[in-house]
Amino acid sequence: MSNPLAPAAGPALRGRRALVTGASRGIGEAVARRLAGAGADVVVGCRRHPDEAAVVAEAIRGLGRRAEVVVADLTTTDGPARLARAAIAALGGIDLLVLNAGEGSRGLPIGRTSAAEVARHFQLHAGSAHQLLAELLPGLQAAPRADVVAISSVAVVARPAGGAPYTMAKAALEALMATLAAEEGVGGVQAHVVAPGLVATEQGRRLVRALTGGAELEDVEHRLPGGRALTADDVASAVLGLVSASGARGVAGRLVLGEGPDDLESLRLLLRGDGALPGGSQAS
Repeated sequence: MSNPLAPAAGPALRGRRALVTGASRGIGEAVARRLAGAGADVVVGCRRHPDEAAVVAEAIRGLGRRAEVVVADLTTTDGPARLARAAIAALGGIDLLVLNAGEGSRGLPIGRTSAAEVARHFQLHAGSAHQLLAELLPGLQAAPRADVVAISSVAVVARPAGGAPYTMAKAALEALMATLAAEEGVGGVQAHVVAPGLVATEQGRRLVRALTGGAELEDVEHRLPGGRALTADDVASAVLGLVSASGARGVAGRLVLGEGPDDLESLRLLLRGDGALPGGSQAS
C-alpha cells in the first residue's frame, strides 16, 4: 500500500506554506498530509482534538517539512484572526489556505432550527473564512503563487430537507470564493471550490447511520455508483491537483467529486436498497 505521505516526484509544492483548518482528522488531516508530501510546510489548524493534530504535525515533520499546531475556535469572532496571525508567525507567511473546518447541522426542519444554530454555521463555515482571508490576503497577494481552496459540499446544489444551516453556510462560502476571484482578477490569488459527495469520514458515517436506521457505511457503500464512497484521500488528491496545476489565475473553479443521488431521500433509498429511485431505476 502506498504511503500518502511519500513526497511527490519533484515536489510540486516545495517552498509553499500552507494553513489547513480542521486538520486534526478527516478531510483536513488528509489534505495536510498530502500537501506536506508534495513539499509544503503546514500549519495544522484545529478547534478540538489537539492531540490528534499533534500526531499529524509530527508525521509531517518526519518528512523534513515544518509543521505547527494552532488551536483556535473559528466559531468565535476573534478565533480566525488569532489563527491567521499564529500561522504567519509559525511559517513566516502563508501562500496556500485550505478552508476545511466545518460540521454538520442537526437535521431539523426550518421551523425547529434556532437562530443560534444558523449563526454558528455561518460563522464556522463562511464568516471565519472571510476573517481569515482579511488577515492573510496581503501575504497571499505578495506571493509568487497563492491559492485558496474551500471545501464545500454537493449539498449546496442538492439543498436537502433538514439541512438549512449547513447548506446556507456552504453556499455563502462558495459565494465568498467567487467574490475573491472577481476581486483578484487574472494574475491574482487563485480561488478554488471542491464539493465532494458522500465521504467516508465520521460525519459521513453518521449520515449513513441516520439514513439507514443504523447500518455502517462499509456494509452499504457497494450500492453507490463506483461501488464505494469517496475517501478523505480522494478529496486531498483533488486539492493537491488544483494547487499544483498551472493555469489562469484569479479564476474561480468548482470541482464536484463523486457520483450519486443529489438529494438525501434518493441516497437513503439507494443505500437501503429497498425502493425505486427517481426516474424509474431500481436500487440494487
